[in-house]
Amino acid sequence: MTVETGGATLVAPNDTELIQLLTPEGERVDNPSYPLSDVDIKGLYRDMVLVRRFDSEAISLQRQGELGIWASLLGQEAAQIGSGRALSPTDMAFPSYREHGVAWCRGLDPVRLLELFRGVSNGSWNPEQYKFHLYTIVIGDQTLHATGYAMGIKRDGAEDEAVIVYFGDGATSQGDVSEAFSWASVFNAPVVFFCQNNQYAISAPQERQSPIPLYQRSRGFGFPGVRVDGNDVLACYEVTRQALRAAREGQGPTLIEAFTYRMGAHTTTDDPTRYRLASELETWRLRDPIERVRAFLARTGLANSAFFDEVEAAAAKLAAHVREGCRALPDPPPLALFDHVYTGANAILDAERAQYAAYLNEFDWESLAGLRQQESGAAR
Repeated sequence: MTVETGGATLVAPNDTELIQLLTPEGERVDNPSYPLSDVDIKGLYRDMVLVRRFDSEAISLQRQGELGIWASLLGQEAAQIGSGRALSPTDMAFPSYREHGVAWCRGLDPVRLLELFRGVSNGSWNPEQYKFHLYTIVIGDQTLHATGYAMGIKRDGAEDEAVIVYFGDGATSQGDVSEAFSWASVFNAPVVFFCQNNQYAISAPQERQSPIPLYQRSRGFGFPGVRVDGNDVLACYEVTRQALRAAREGQGPTLIEAFTYRMGAHTTTDDPTRYRLASELETWRLRDPIERVRAFLARTGLANSAFFDEVEAAAAKLAAHVREGCRALPDPPPLALFDHVYTGANAILDAERAQYAAYLNEFDWESLAGLRQQESGAAR
């Protein structure tokens, strides 16, 4: 079944190949192949609400000039929280640049993510500490990084580790992704490829990217693929959990296509009204990943109004923390631009650093700092 949207033809999320454990109306669906294991559904709901609030706060900060750009996850909370909570403490995650929900699951303070988008660092966290790699801007590059890491795990003989790598539907057109599929398959690497198919590679709809469902691409490389309802946090959790377990047990890679929808713009520099219809957006609003869990919790009596109020209060507290933390981020020293470019000395870079240092000495930095504080105070 397909849905005509004017500019695009979207596969309806009720096709028979789609794994779904919770309907858009909040009703449980039994699937013998994916029996839901013990999971804190209230915790998943809380995660999604808080991550969405963080995301909306980051958009506001960008609009107010506090961030240079922002890539929103609006609409993709279930795919990220469900898969993120399926990870074990020893699994390593490789994100693109939109996996704020996965970062949350790995214990990263959201303010750390803002450093990159504010331009004060390239990502300052230790990937090994959080088992969450730095954001990758180059489309699809991280799939090769993840595959190499997974091959290293296998060579080390580790039996309790697996890798998950996140990318979008547009990345599947990149050569890096095909190369990663090939290497992972041939070397039976313990890696899960998690494709968040949000229907658009910026402005290019899915049917201009692939003539077949994306999860079927894995067949040509010799490993299984599965399509999951990316707006169903329970299905995303269970499908990812099983794929990671298979990877740890030596069964090799799996491709998961999380069929979801990007409710917002590609980034804050994008205008989605130029390439998609408002009616399409409204159709997907009815499949909101958070609302279906809320409906399930309320219908089953697992949560009451006090719980929902507590979650909203926690979200407001998080938003205040993010706003305060963002504005308090210190600017890096100007010469830090030259750090971490090469592992050792480089004559050309050293000469450029000296030239830039001489240029900076011409400025009255105390006056400039005072002017910036005045501008920041006026903005508040």
